[in-house]
Amino acid sequence: MTHRNDVKKQSKSGAPAADIGVVGMLRWAWRQLTTMRAALILLLVLALAAIPGSLLPQRIQDPGAVSTFIEENGAWGEFLDAVQLFDVYTSVWFSAVYILLMVSLVGCIIPRTKHHLRAMRQAPPTAPRRLTRMSAYRTTPLTTQSEQRTTDELLDAARAHLKKSGYRTVRADDHIAAERGYLKETGNLVFHVSILATVIIMAMGGLFGYSGQRVLVEGETFSHSLVSYDSFDPGTFFDADSLPEFRLTLDDLETRFDDEASGAQFGQPRQFDASVTLNTPEGASEFMLRPNEPVRVDGSRVYLIGNGYAPVITARNANGDVTYSGPVVFLPQDGVYTSTGVVKIPDASPDQLGFGGVLLPTTGRNDDGELISTFAELRNPLLVMDAYRGDLGLDTGVPQSVYQLESDSMEQLVDEDGSPYQMVMQPGDTAELPDGHGSVTFEEIRKYAALDVHHDPVQVWMMPFMALLFGGLSLSLFVARRRVWVRVRGDEVEIAGLARGEDPRVDEAVEELTQVLALESLEPESADPDAGSAQNSSGK
Repeated sequence: MTHRNDVKKQSKSGAPAADIGVVGMLRWAWRQLTTMRAALILLLVLALAAIPGSLLPQRIQDPGAVSTFIEENGAWGEFLDAVQLFDVYTSVWFSAVYILLMVSLVGCIIPRTKHHLRAMRQAPPTAPRRLTRMSAYRTTPLTTQSEQRTTDELLDAARAHLKKSGYRTVRADDHIAAERGYLKETGNLVFHVSILATVIIMAMGGLFGYSGQRVLVEGETFSHSLVSYDSFDPGTFFDADSLPEFRLTLDDLETRFDDEASGAQFGQPRQFDASVTLNTPEGASEFMLRPNEPVRVDGSRVYLIGNGYAPVITARNANGDVTYSGPVVFLPQDGVYTSTGVVKIPDASPDQLGFGGVLLPTTGRNDDGELISTFAELRNPLLVMDAYRGDLGLDTGVPQSVYQLESDSMEQLVDEDGSPYQMVMQPGDTAELPDGHGSVTFEEIRKYAALDVHHDPVQVWMMPFMALLFGGLSLSLFVARRRVWVRVRGDEVEIAGLARGEDPRVDEAVEELTQVLALESLEPESADPDAGSAQNSSGK
């Protein structure tokens, strides 16, 4: 006996439970994974996991920017690359969270749907013995000349009022049982089904869609083909033959920046309007392309996602032959469009030439006397470039970024005094290169637009499921699940309510029903307050 008591005490004191084995552990893990709590946590983790994809350059979109980031940050950049933060959306950990979220939602929704359908077919539970234990409880006296008739009438009146208020009711011998709020669980299920559908739609869009980027200078035409893209991200099951046929010409790009405001508002962009001509097999049409206002072509959308300046450079050799001529895209580095760019001339002679430059749209000087840009518009443009000669490395087979100059195997040109040669030019200026390397002319400045072409064949389903998501969420938040019982016991009527979850109005609902039944329980001749007052007056 003493040994048995010792065992019980040991069990209550928190001794380790018996080993449930591998199967038991897997069953426990499955139950934890398929809870709504786990699904919401995984959804939050997925949203947090997507943040690095918007903060860090992604290899599939801009491999050059990724290489630059790694080079500039050394060991830290290599660590980020090792944990796949430059390939977030195709990384192992992001895919694992994505798959776990889908499994959790499916494993949670199916059993809860079965349980909900079963609950909707069942009658409300009968009244417990002690209604006084409910969270809301009221009584009203039963005054009648014919108790049986009044009891039936009261229960019928209670049932009618509850039905009118949206309750499902069932009549017993001495009480009414009612329940409402089934739409709360329905909305909850609709919400989670919509999340699952949204996740599936996003996955299908990634499998069958594509996204491509192209920088288009004013006057240039973009023919919709794989080779015309600067970068292209196809889905797993993307078919190149399914690309719609069209050509897009950037006729003009009008930009405007705020020069009237002061402080942080000074220089903020106010207008980006790209006039484009769209040519399809059906004909040509003109559009105005603005940020967040894409042009739609055969299910594809063309977005304006950026803009900048492209100086037009002409290079000639010592004999005056043109070795390069055309616009060069310079990338903005700050809010005043201080832009950097690279010119590579593999056909130059006697050596290949490379130029790295900075474009200042509105030239000024800082407190140290250094050249800077003071505004984003082209008001006093200046182009500053360094010149290099040697091997550009274009024939090695290693891909290079068009925005970077591999100058390790090149030699910087120098002046007669041995100082590094630097060109400082305004539009129309020509600079003579030393050592018979020809000349460079800064012709003009054109604007360019950065375009993103996105195609998602299943996105049409996103809007209805998002509407269902918010509708289901609203039902789950604002519909109250509640049970109410009305029972006649002796010479009084008991009304009790129980909230299933948070329901601050359950007490109010019980009080309202009590008031209704209090009037029903009065005798007909005394139900009129005025008549009662008249009788009392005559009695006096």
